[in-house]
Amino acid sequence: MHHGDSPSPRRRRPRYPGTHPRRFEQRYKELNPQSHPEIHEHVQAQGRTPAGTHVPVMLAEVLGALRPGPGDVAADCTLGYGGHARALLERIGPTGRFIGLDVDGAQLERTAVRLRGRFDDAAAQPPQASAGPGARATFHRSHFAGLGKVLAREGVDGCDVVLADLGCSSVQLDDPRRGFSYKHDGPLDMRMDNRLKRTAADLLTGLSVEELSAALEILADEPHHVRIARAVVERRESHPITRTRQLVKIIEAVKAERADRRTNRQQRRDDEAGLRDTEERGSHLHPAARTFQALRMLVNDEIGGLDQFLRAVPYCLRPGGRLAIISFHSGEHRRIEQALSEGLEAGIYSLISTEPVTPQAAEVYANPRSRSAELRWAVRA
Repeated sequence: MHHGDSPSPRRRRPRYPGTHPRRFEQRYKELNPQSHPEIHEHVQAQGRTPAGTHVPVMLAEVLGALRPGPGDVAADCTLGYGGHARALLERIGPTGRFIGLDVDGAQLERTAVRLRGRFDDAAAQPPQASAGPGARATFHRSHFAGLGKVLAREGVDGCDVVLADLGCSSVQLDDPRRGFSYKHDGPLDMRMDNRLKRTAADLLTGLSVEELSAALEILADEPHHVRIARAVVERRESHPITRTRQLVKIIEAVKAERADRRTNRQQRRDDEAGLRDTEERGSHLHPAARTFQALRMLVNDEIGGLDQFLRAVPYCLRPGGRLAIISFHSGEHRRIEQALSEGLEAGIYSLISTEPVTPQAAEVYANPRSRSAELRWAVRA
């Protein structure tokens, strides 16, 4: 055999320490399910979410609340990985129309391609396409509060079904490059929409102790909001805080110091006083979880966007149209409940959920990230 005919040398994949990959980019099987079709089922059986994917929360409950049927116009305002969208597309059928929204441009593109591949011509329009009335599915890079503008652009008079799944998807959380997670070191970014100008690092550079403390308390119910805010401001004077690991170490130091003081002052006395600190009372919540949640909500103005959506969405529904919202945070829960109750009293809605729907124990076991989810729904009058 001539030298020119010899096969090119086989490229070895990068090795990792131990027997199992730990870092996101090392999980080559989970990130390439086409070559390893059994891996996702194996990972989910362990109660984990496969890297690069997202498990839709309360799928059966969402479909029960929305009741999508053939020919309906359905909008998924937070498209994400497309788990809920796929189920909606299956139920509205070829005579229905689907509209997907997401501010994450890269995720929107990937999900549109995935849905297009599953439904062939069903999702045949790329993101931002100006499809005519005959298109079955279109996708738009838009905040969910902009649903009304998207419908006007599409020439649609309203929706029969509207879904909004709030919060952050597993795809975003698991990627260290996005900076959402306290579990992996990465840049303190946290932007769901990379068109936004301010990152989490920018916020930590500019917020005062009072502003940061208020955000931690209001957006995340962080009991040590003042101490964490002071520690962050003190640290940034000598070292800019630009990485997730830097922030985690600051928070852990504050929590450790506080725990030592409580031990010395007899924790039983605190209990008798009615103190409620879930992180120091045996909870598995990571010390940095609340701070990271507050920063993410602040960077993306999640509360402001939700308030705008709740004001606008009734006018995006046709008479009898159904709305479902999944939320993961106490502040979101309260706002949604209040908006739906006020809409019922004003005659905007004819029926709303009296109690939030929560995941079954089996779902929480299989998908721990669903544990704080609450589903509320309403029917347009």
